[in-house]
Amino acid sequence: PYDNYKRFNQSAIRMQMPEVPEDIFMEGMKLLIDMDKNWVPSQPDHSLYIRPFMFSTDEMIGVKPSEKYKFMIILSPTGPYYSAPMRIYVEEQYVRAVPGGVGYAKAAGNYGAAMYATAEAKKKGYDQVLWTDAYEHKYVQECGTMNVFFIIGNTAITPDLDQGTILAGVTRDSVITVLKEMGFKVEERPLSIDDVIDAHKAGLLYEVFGTGTAATISSIKELRYKDYVMEFDVTKWKTAPEVKNRMNDIRYGKAADNNGWMVKI
Repeated sequence: PYDNYKRFNQSAIRMQMPEVPEDIFMEGMKLLIDMDKNWVPSQPDHSLYIRPFMFSTDEMIGVKPSEKYKFMIILSPTGPYYSAPMRIYVEEQYVRAVPGGVGYAKAAGNYGAAMYATAEAKKKGYDQVLWTDAYEHKYVQECGTMNVFFIIGNTAITPDLDQGTILAGVTRDSVITVLKEMGFKVEERPLSIDDVIDAHKAGLLYEVFGTGTAATISSIKELRYKDYVMEFDVTKWKTAPEVKNRMNDIRYGKAADNNGWMVKI
């Protein structure tokens, strides 16, 4: 949660909003969870989703930073965000973010920018879109509400954050750590859709999956770029399920938290 707190304030700075003091954010969250602890689900793959947010409360209409803001935290019991392996459409017309923009910020407008393209993909029978870069529509970015990982050979590749167009997911960072613990070489770098297709044609693209707070680990069973379709038999996967199991074991106290991710309420 401390990483989420840091990202929240980094996003606030980019949106010209005030930073929230750590004691209000963390202690307020702990008190709220303690009050609503009976709402924590006991079923597998379920959790109590925590959503901190902030919005303007000035009594006016205008284009300028607000003088007053309200910070809130809401909780919601939730099940698996994606209950089945996903079909993903590689977007090559619309864009979510550009260098110099707010793509790295946890801002509502980023989700608004994604709505139309996602709806168009769903009309084609797909669950989400895989965004590509704004300049060439060549390099993969992130996938709907998730960061994305490609297992190519014995290497795990995820797009780097250098351009400021991709959300620095906390789950993304945890998955990178777990993959390294599993013995994978992990690369954070630009990855073109052509390289993804070449790896698939060569039989080296073994798994593709998304990561996120709500989604945790979401398998991708189909990836389509133009008329080229990449299909995967997720029942034979080993990496994504192992990552998910290791992270769940830490969450449920079945394995040691050697990275200091857990915070006791």
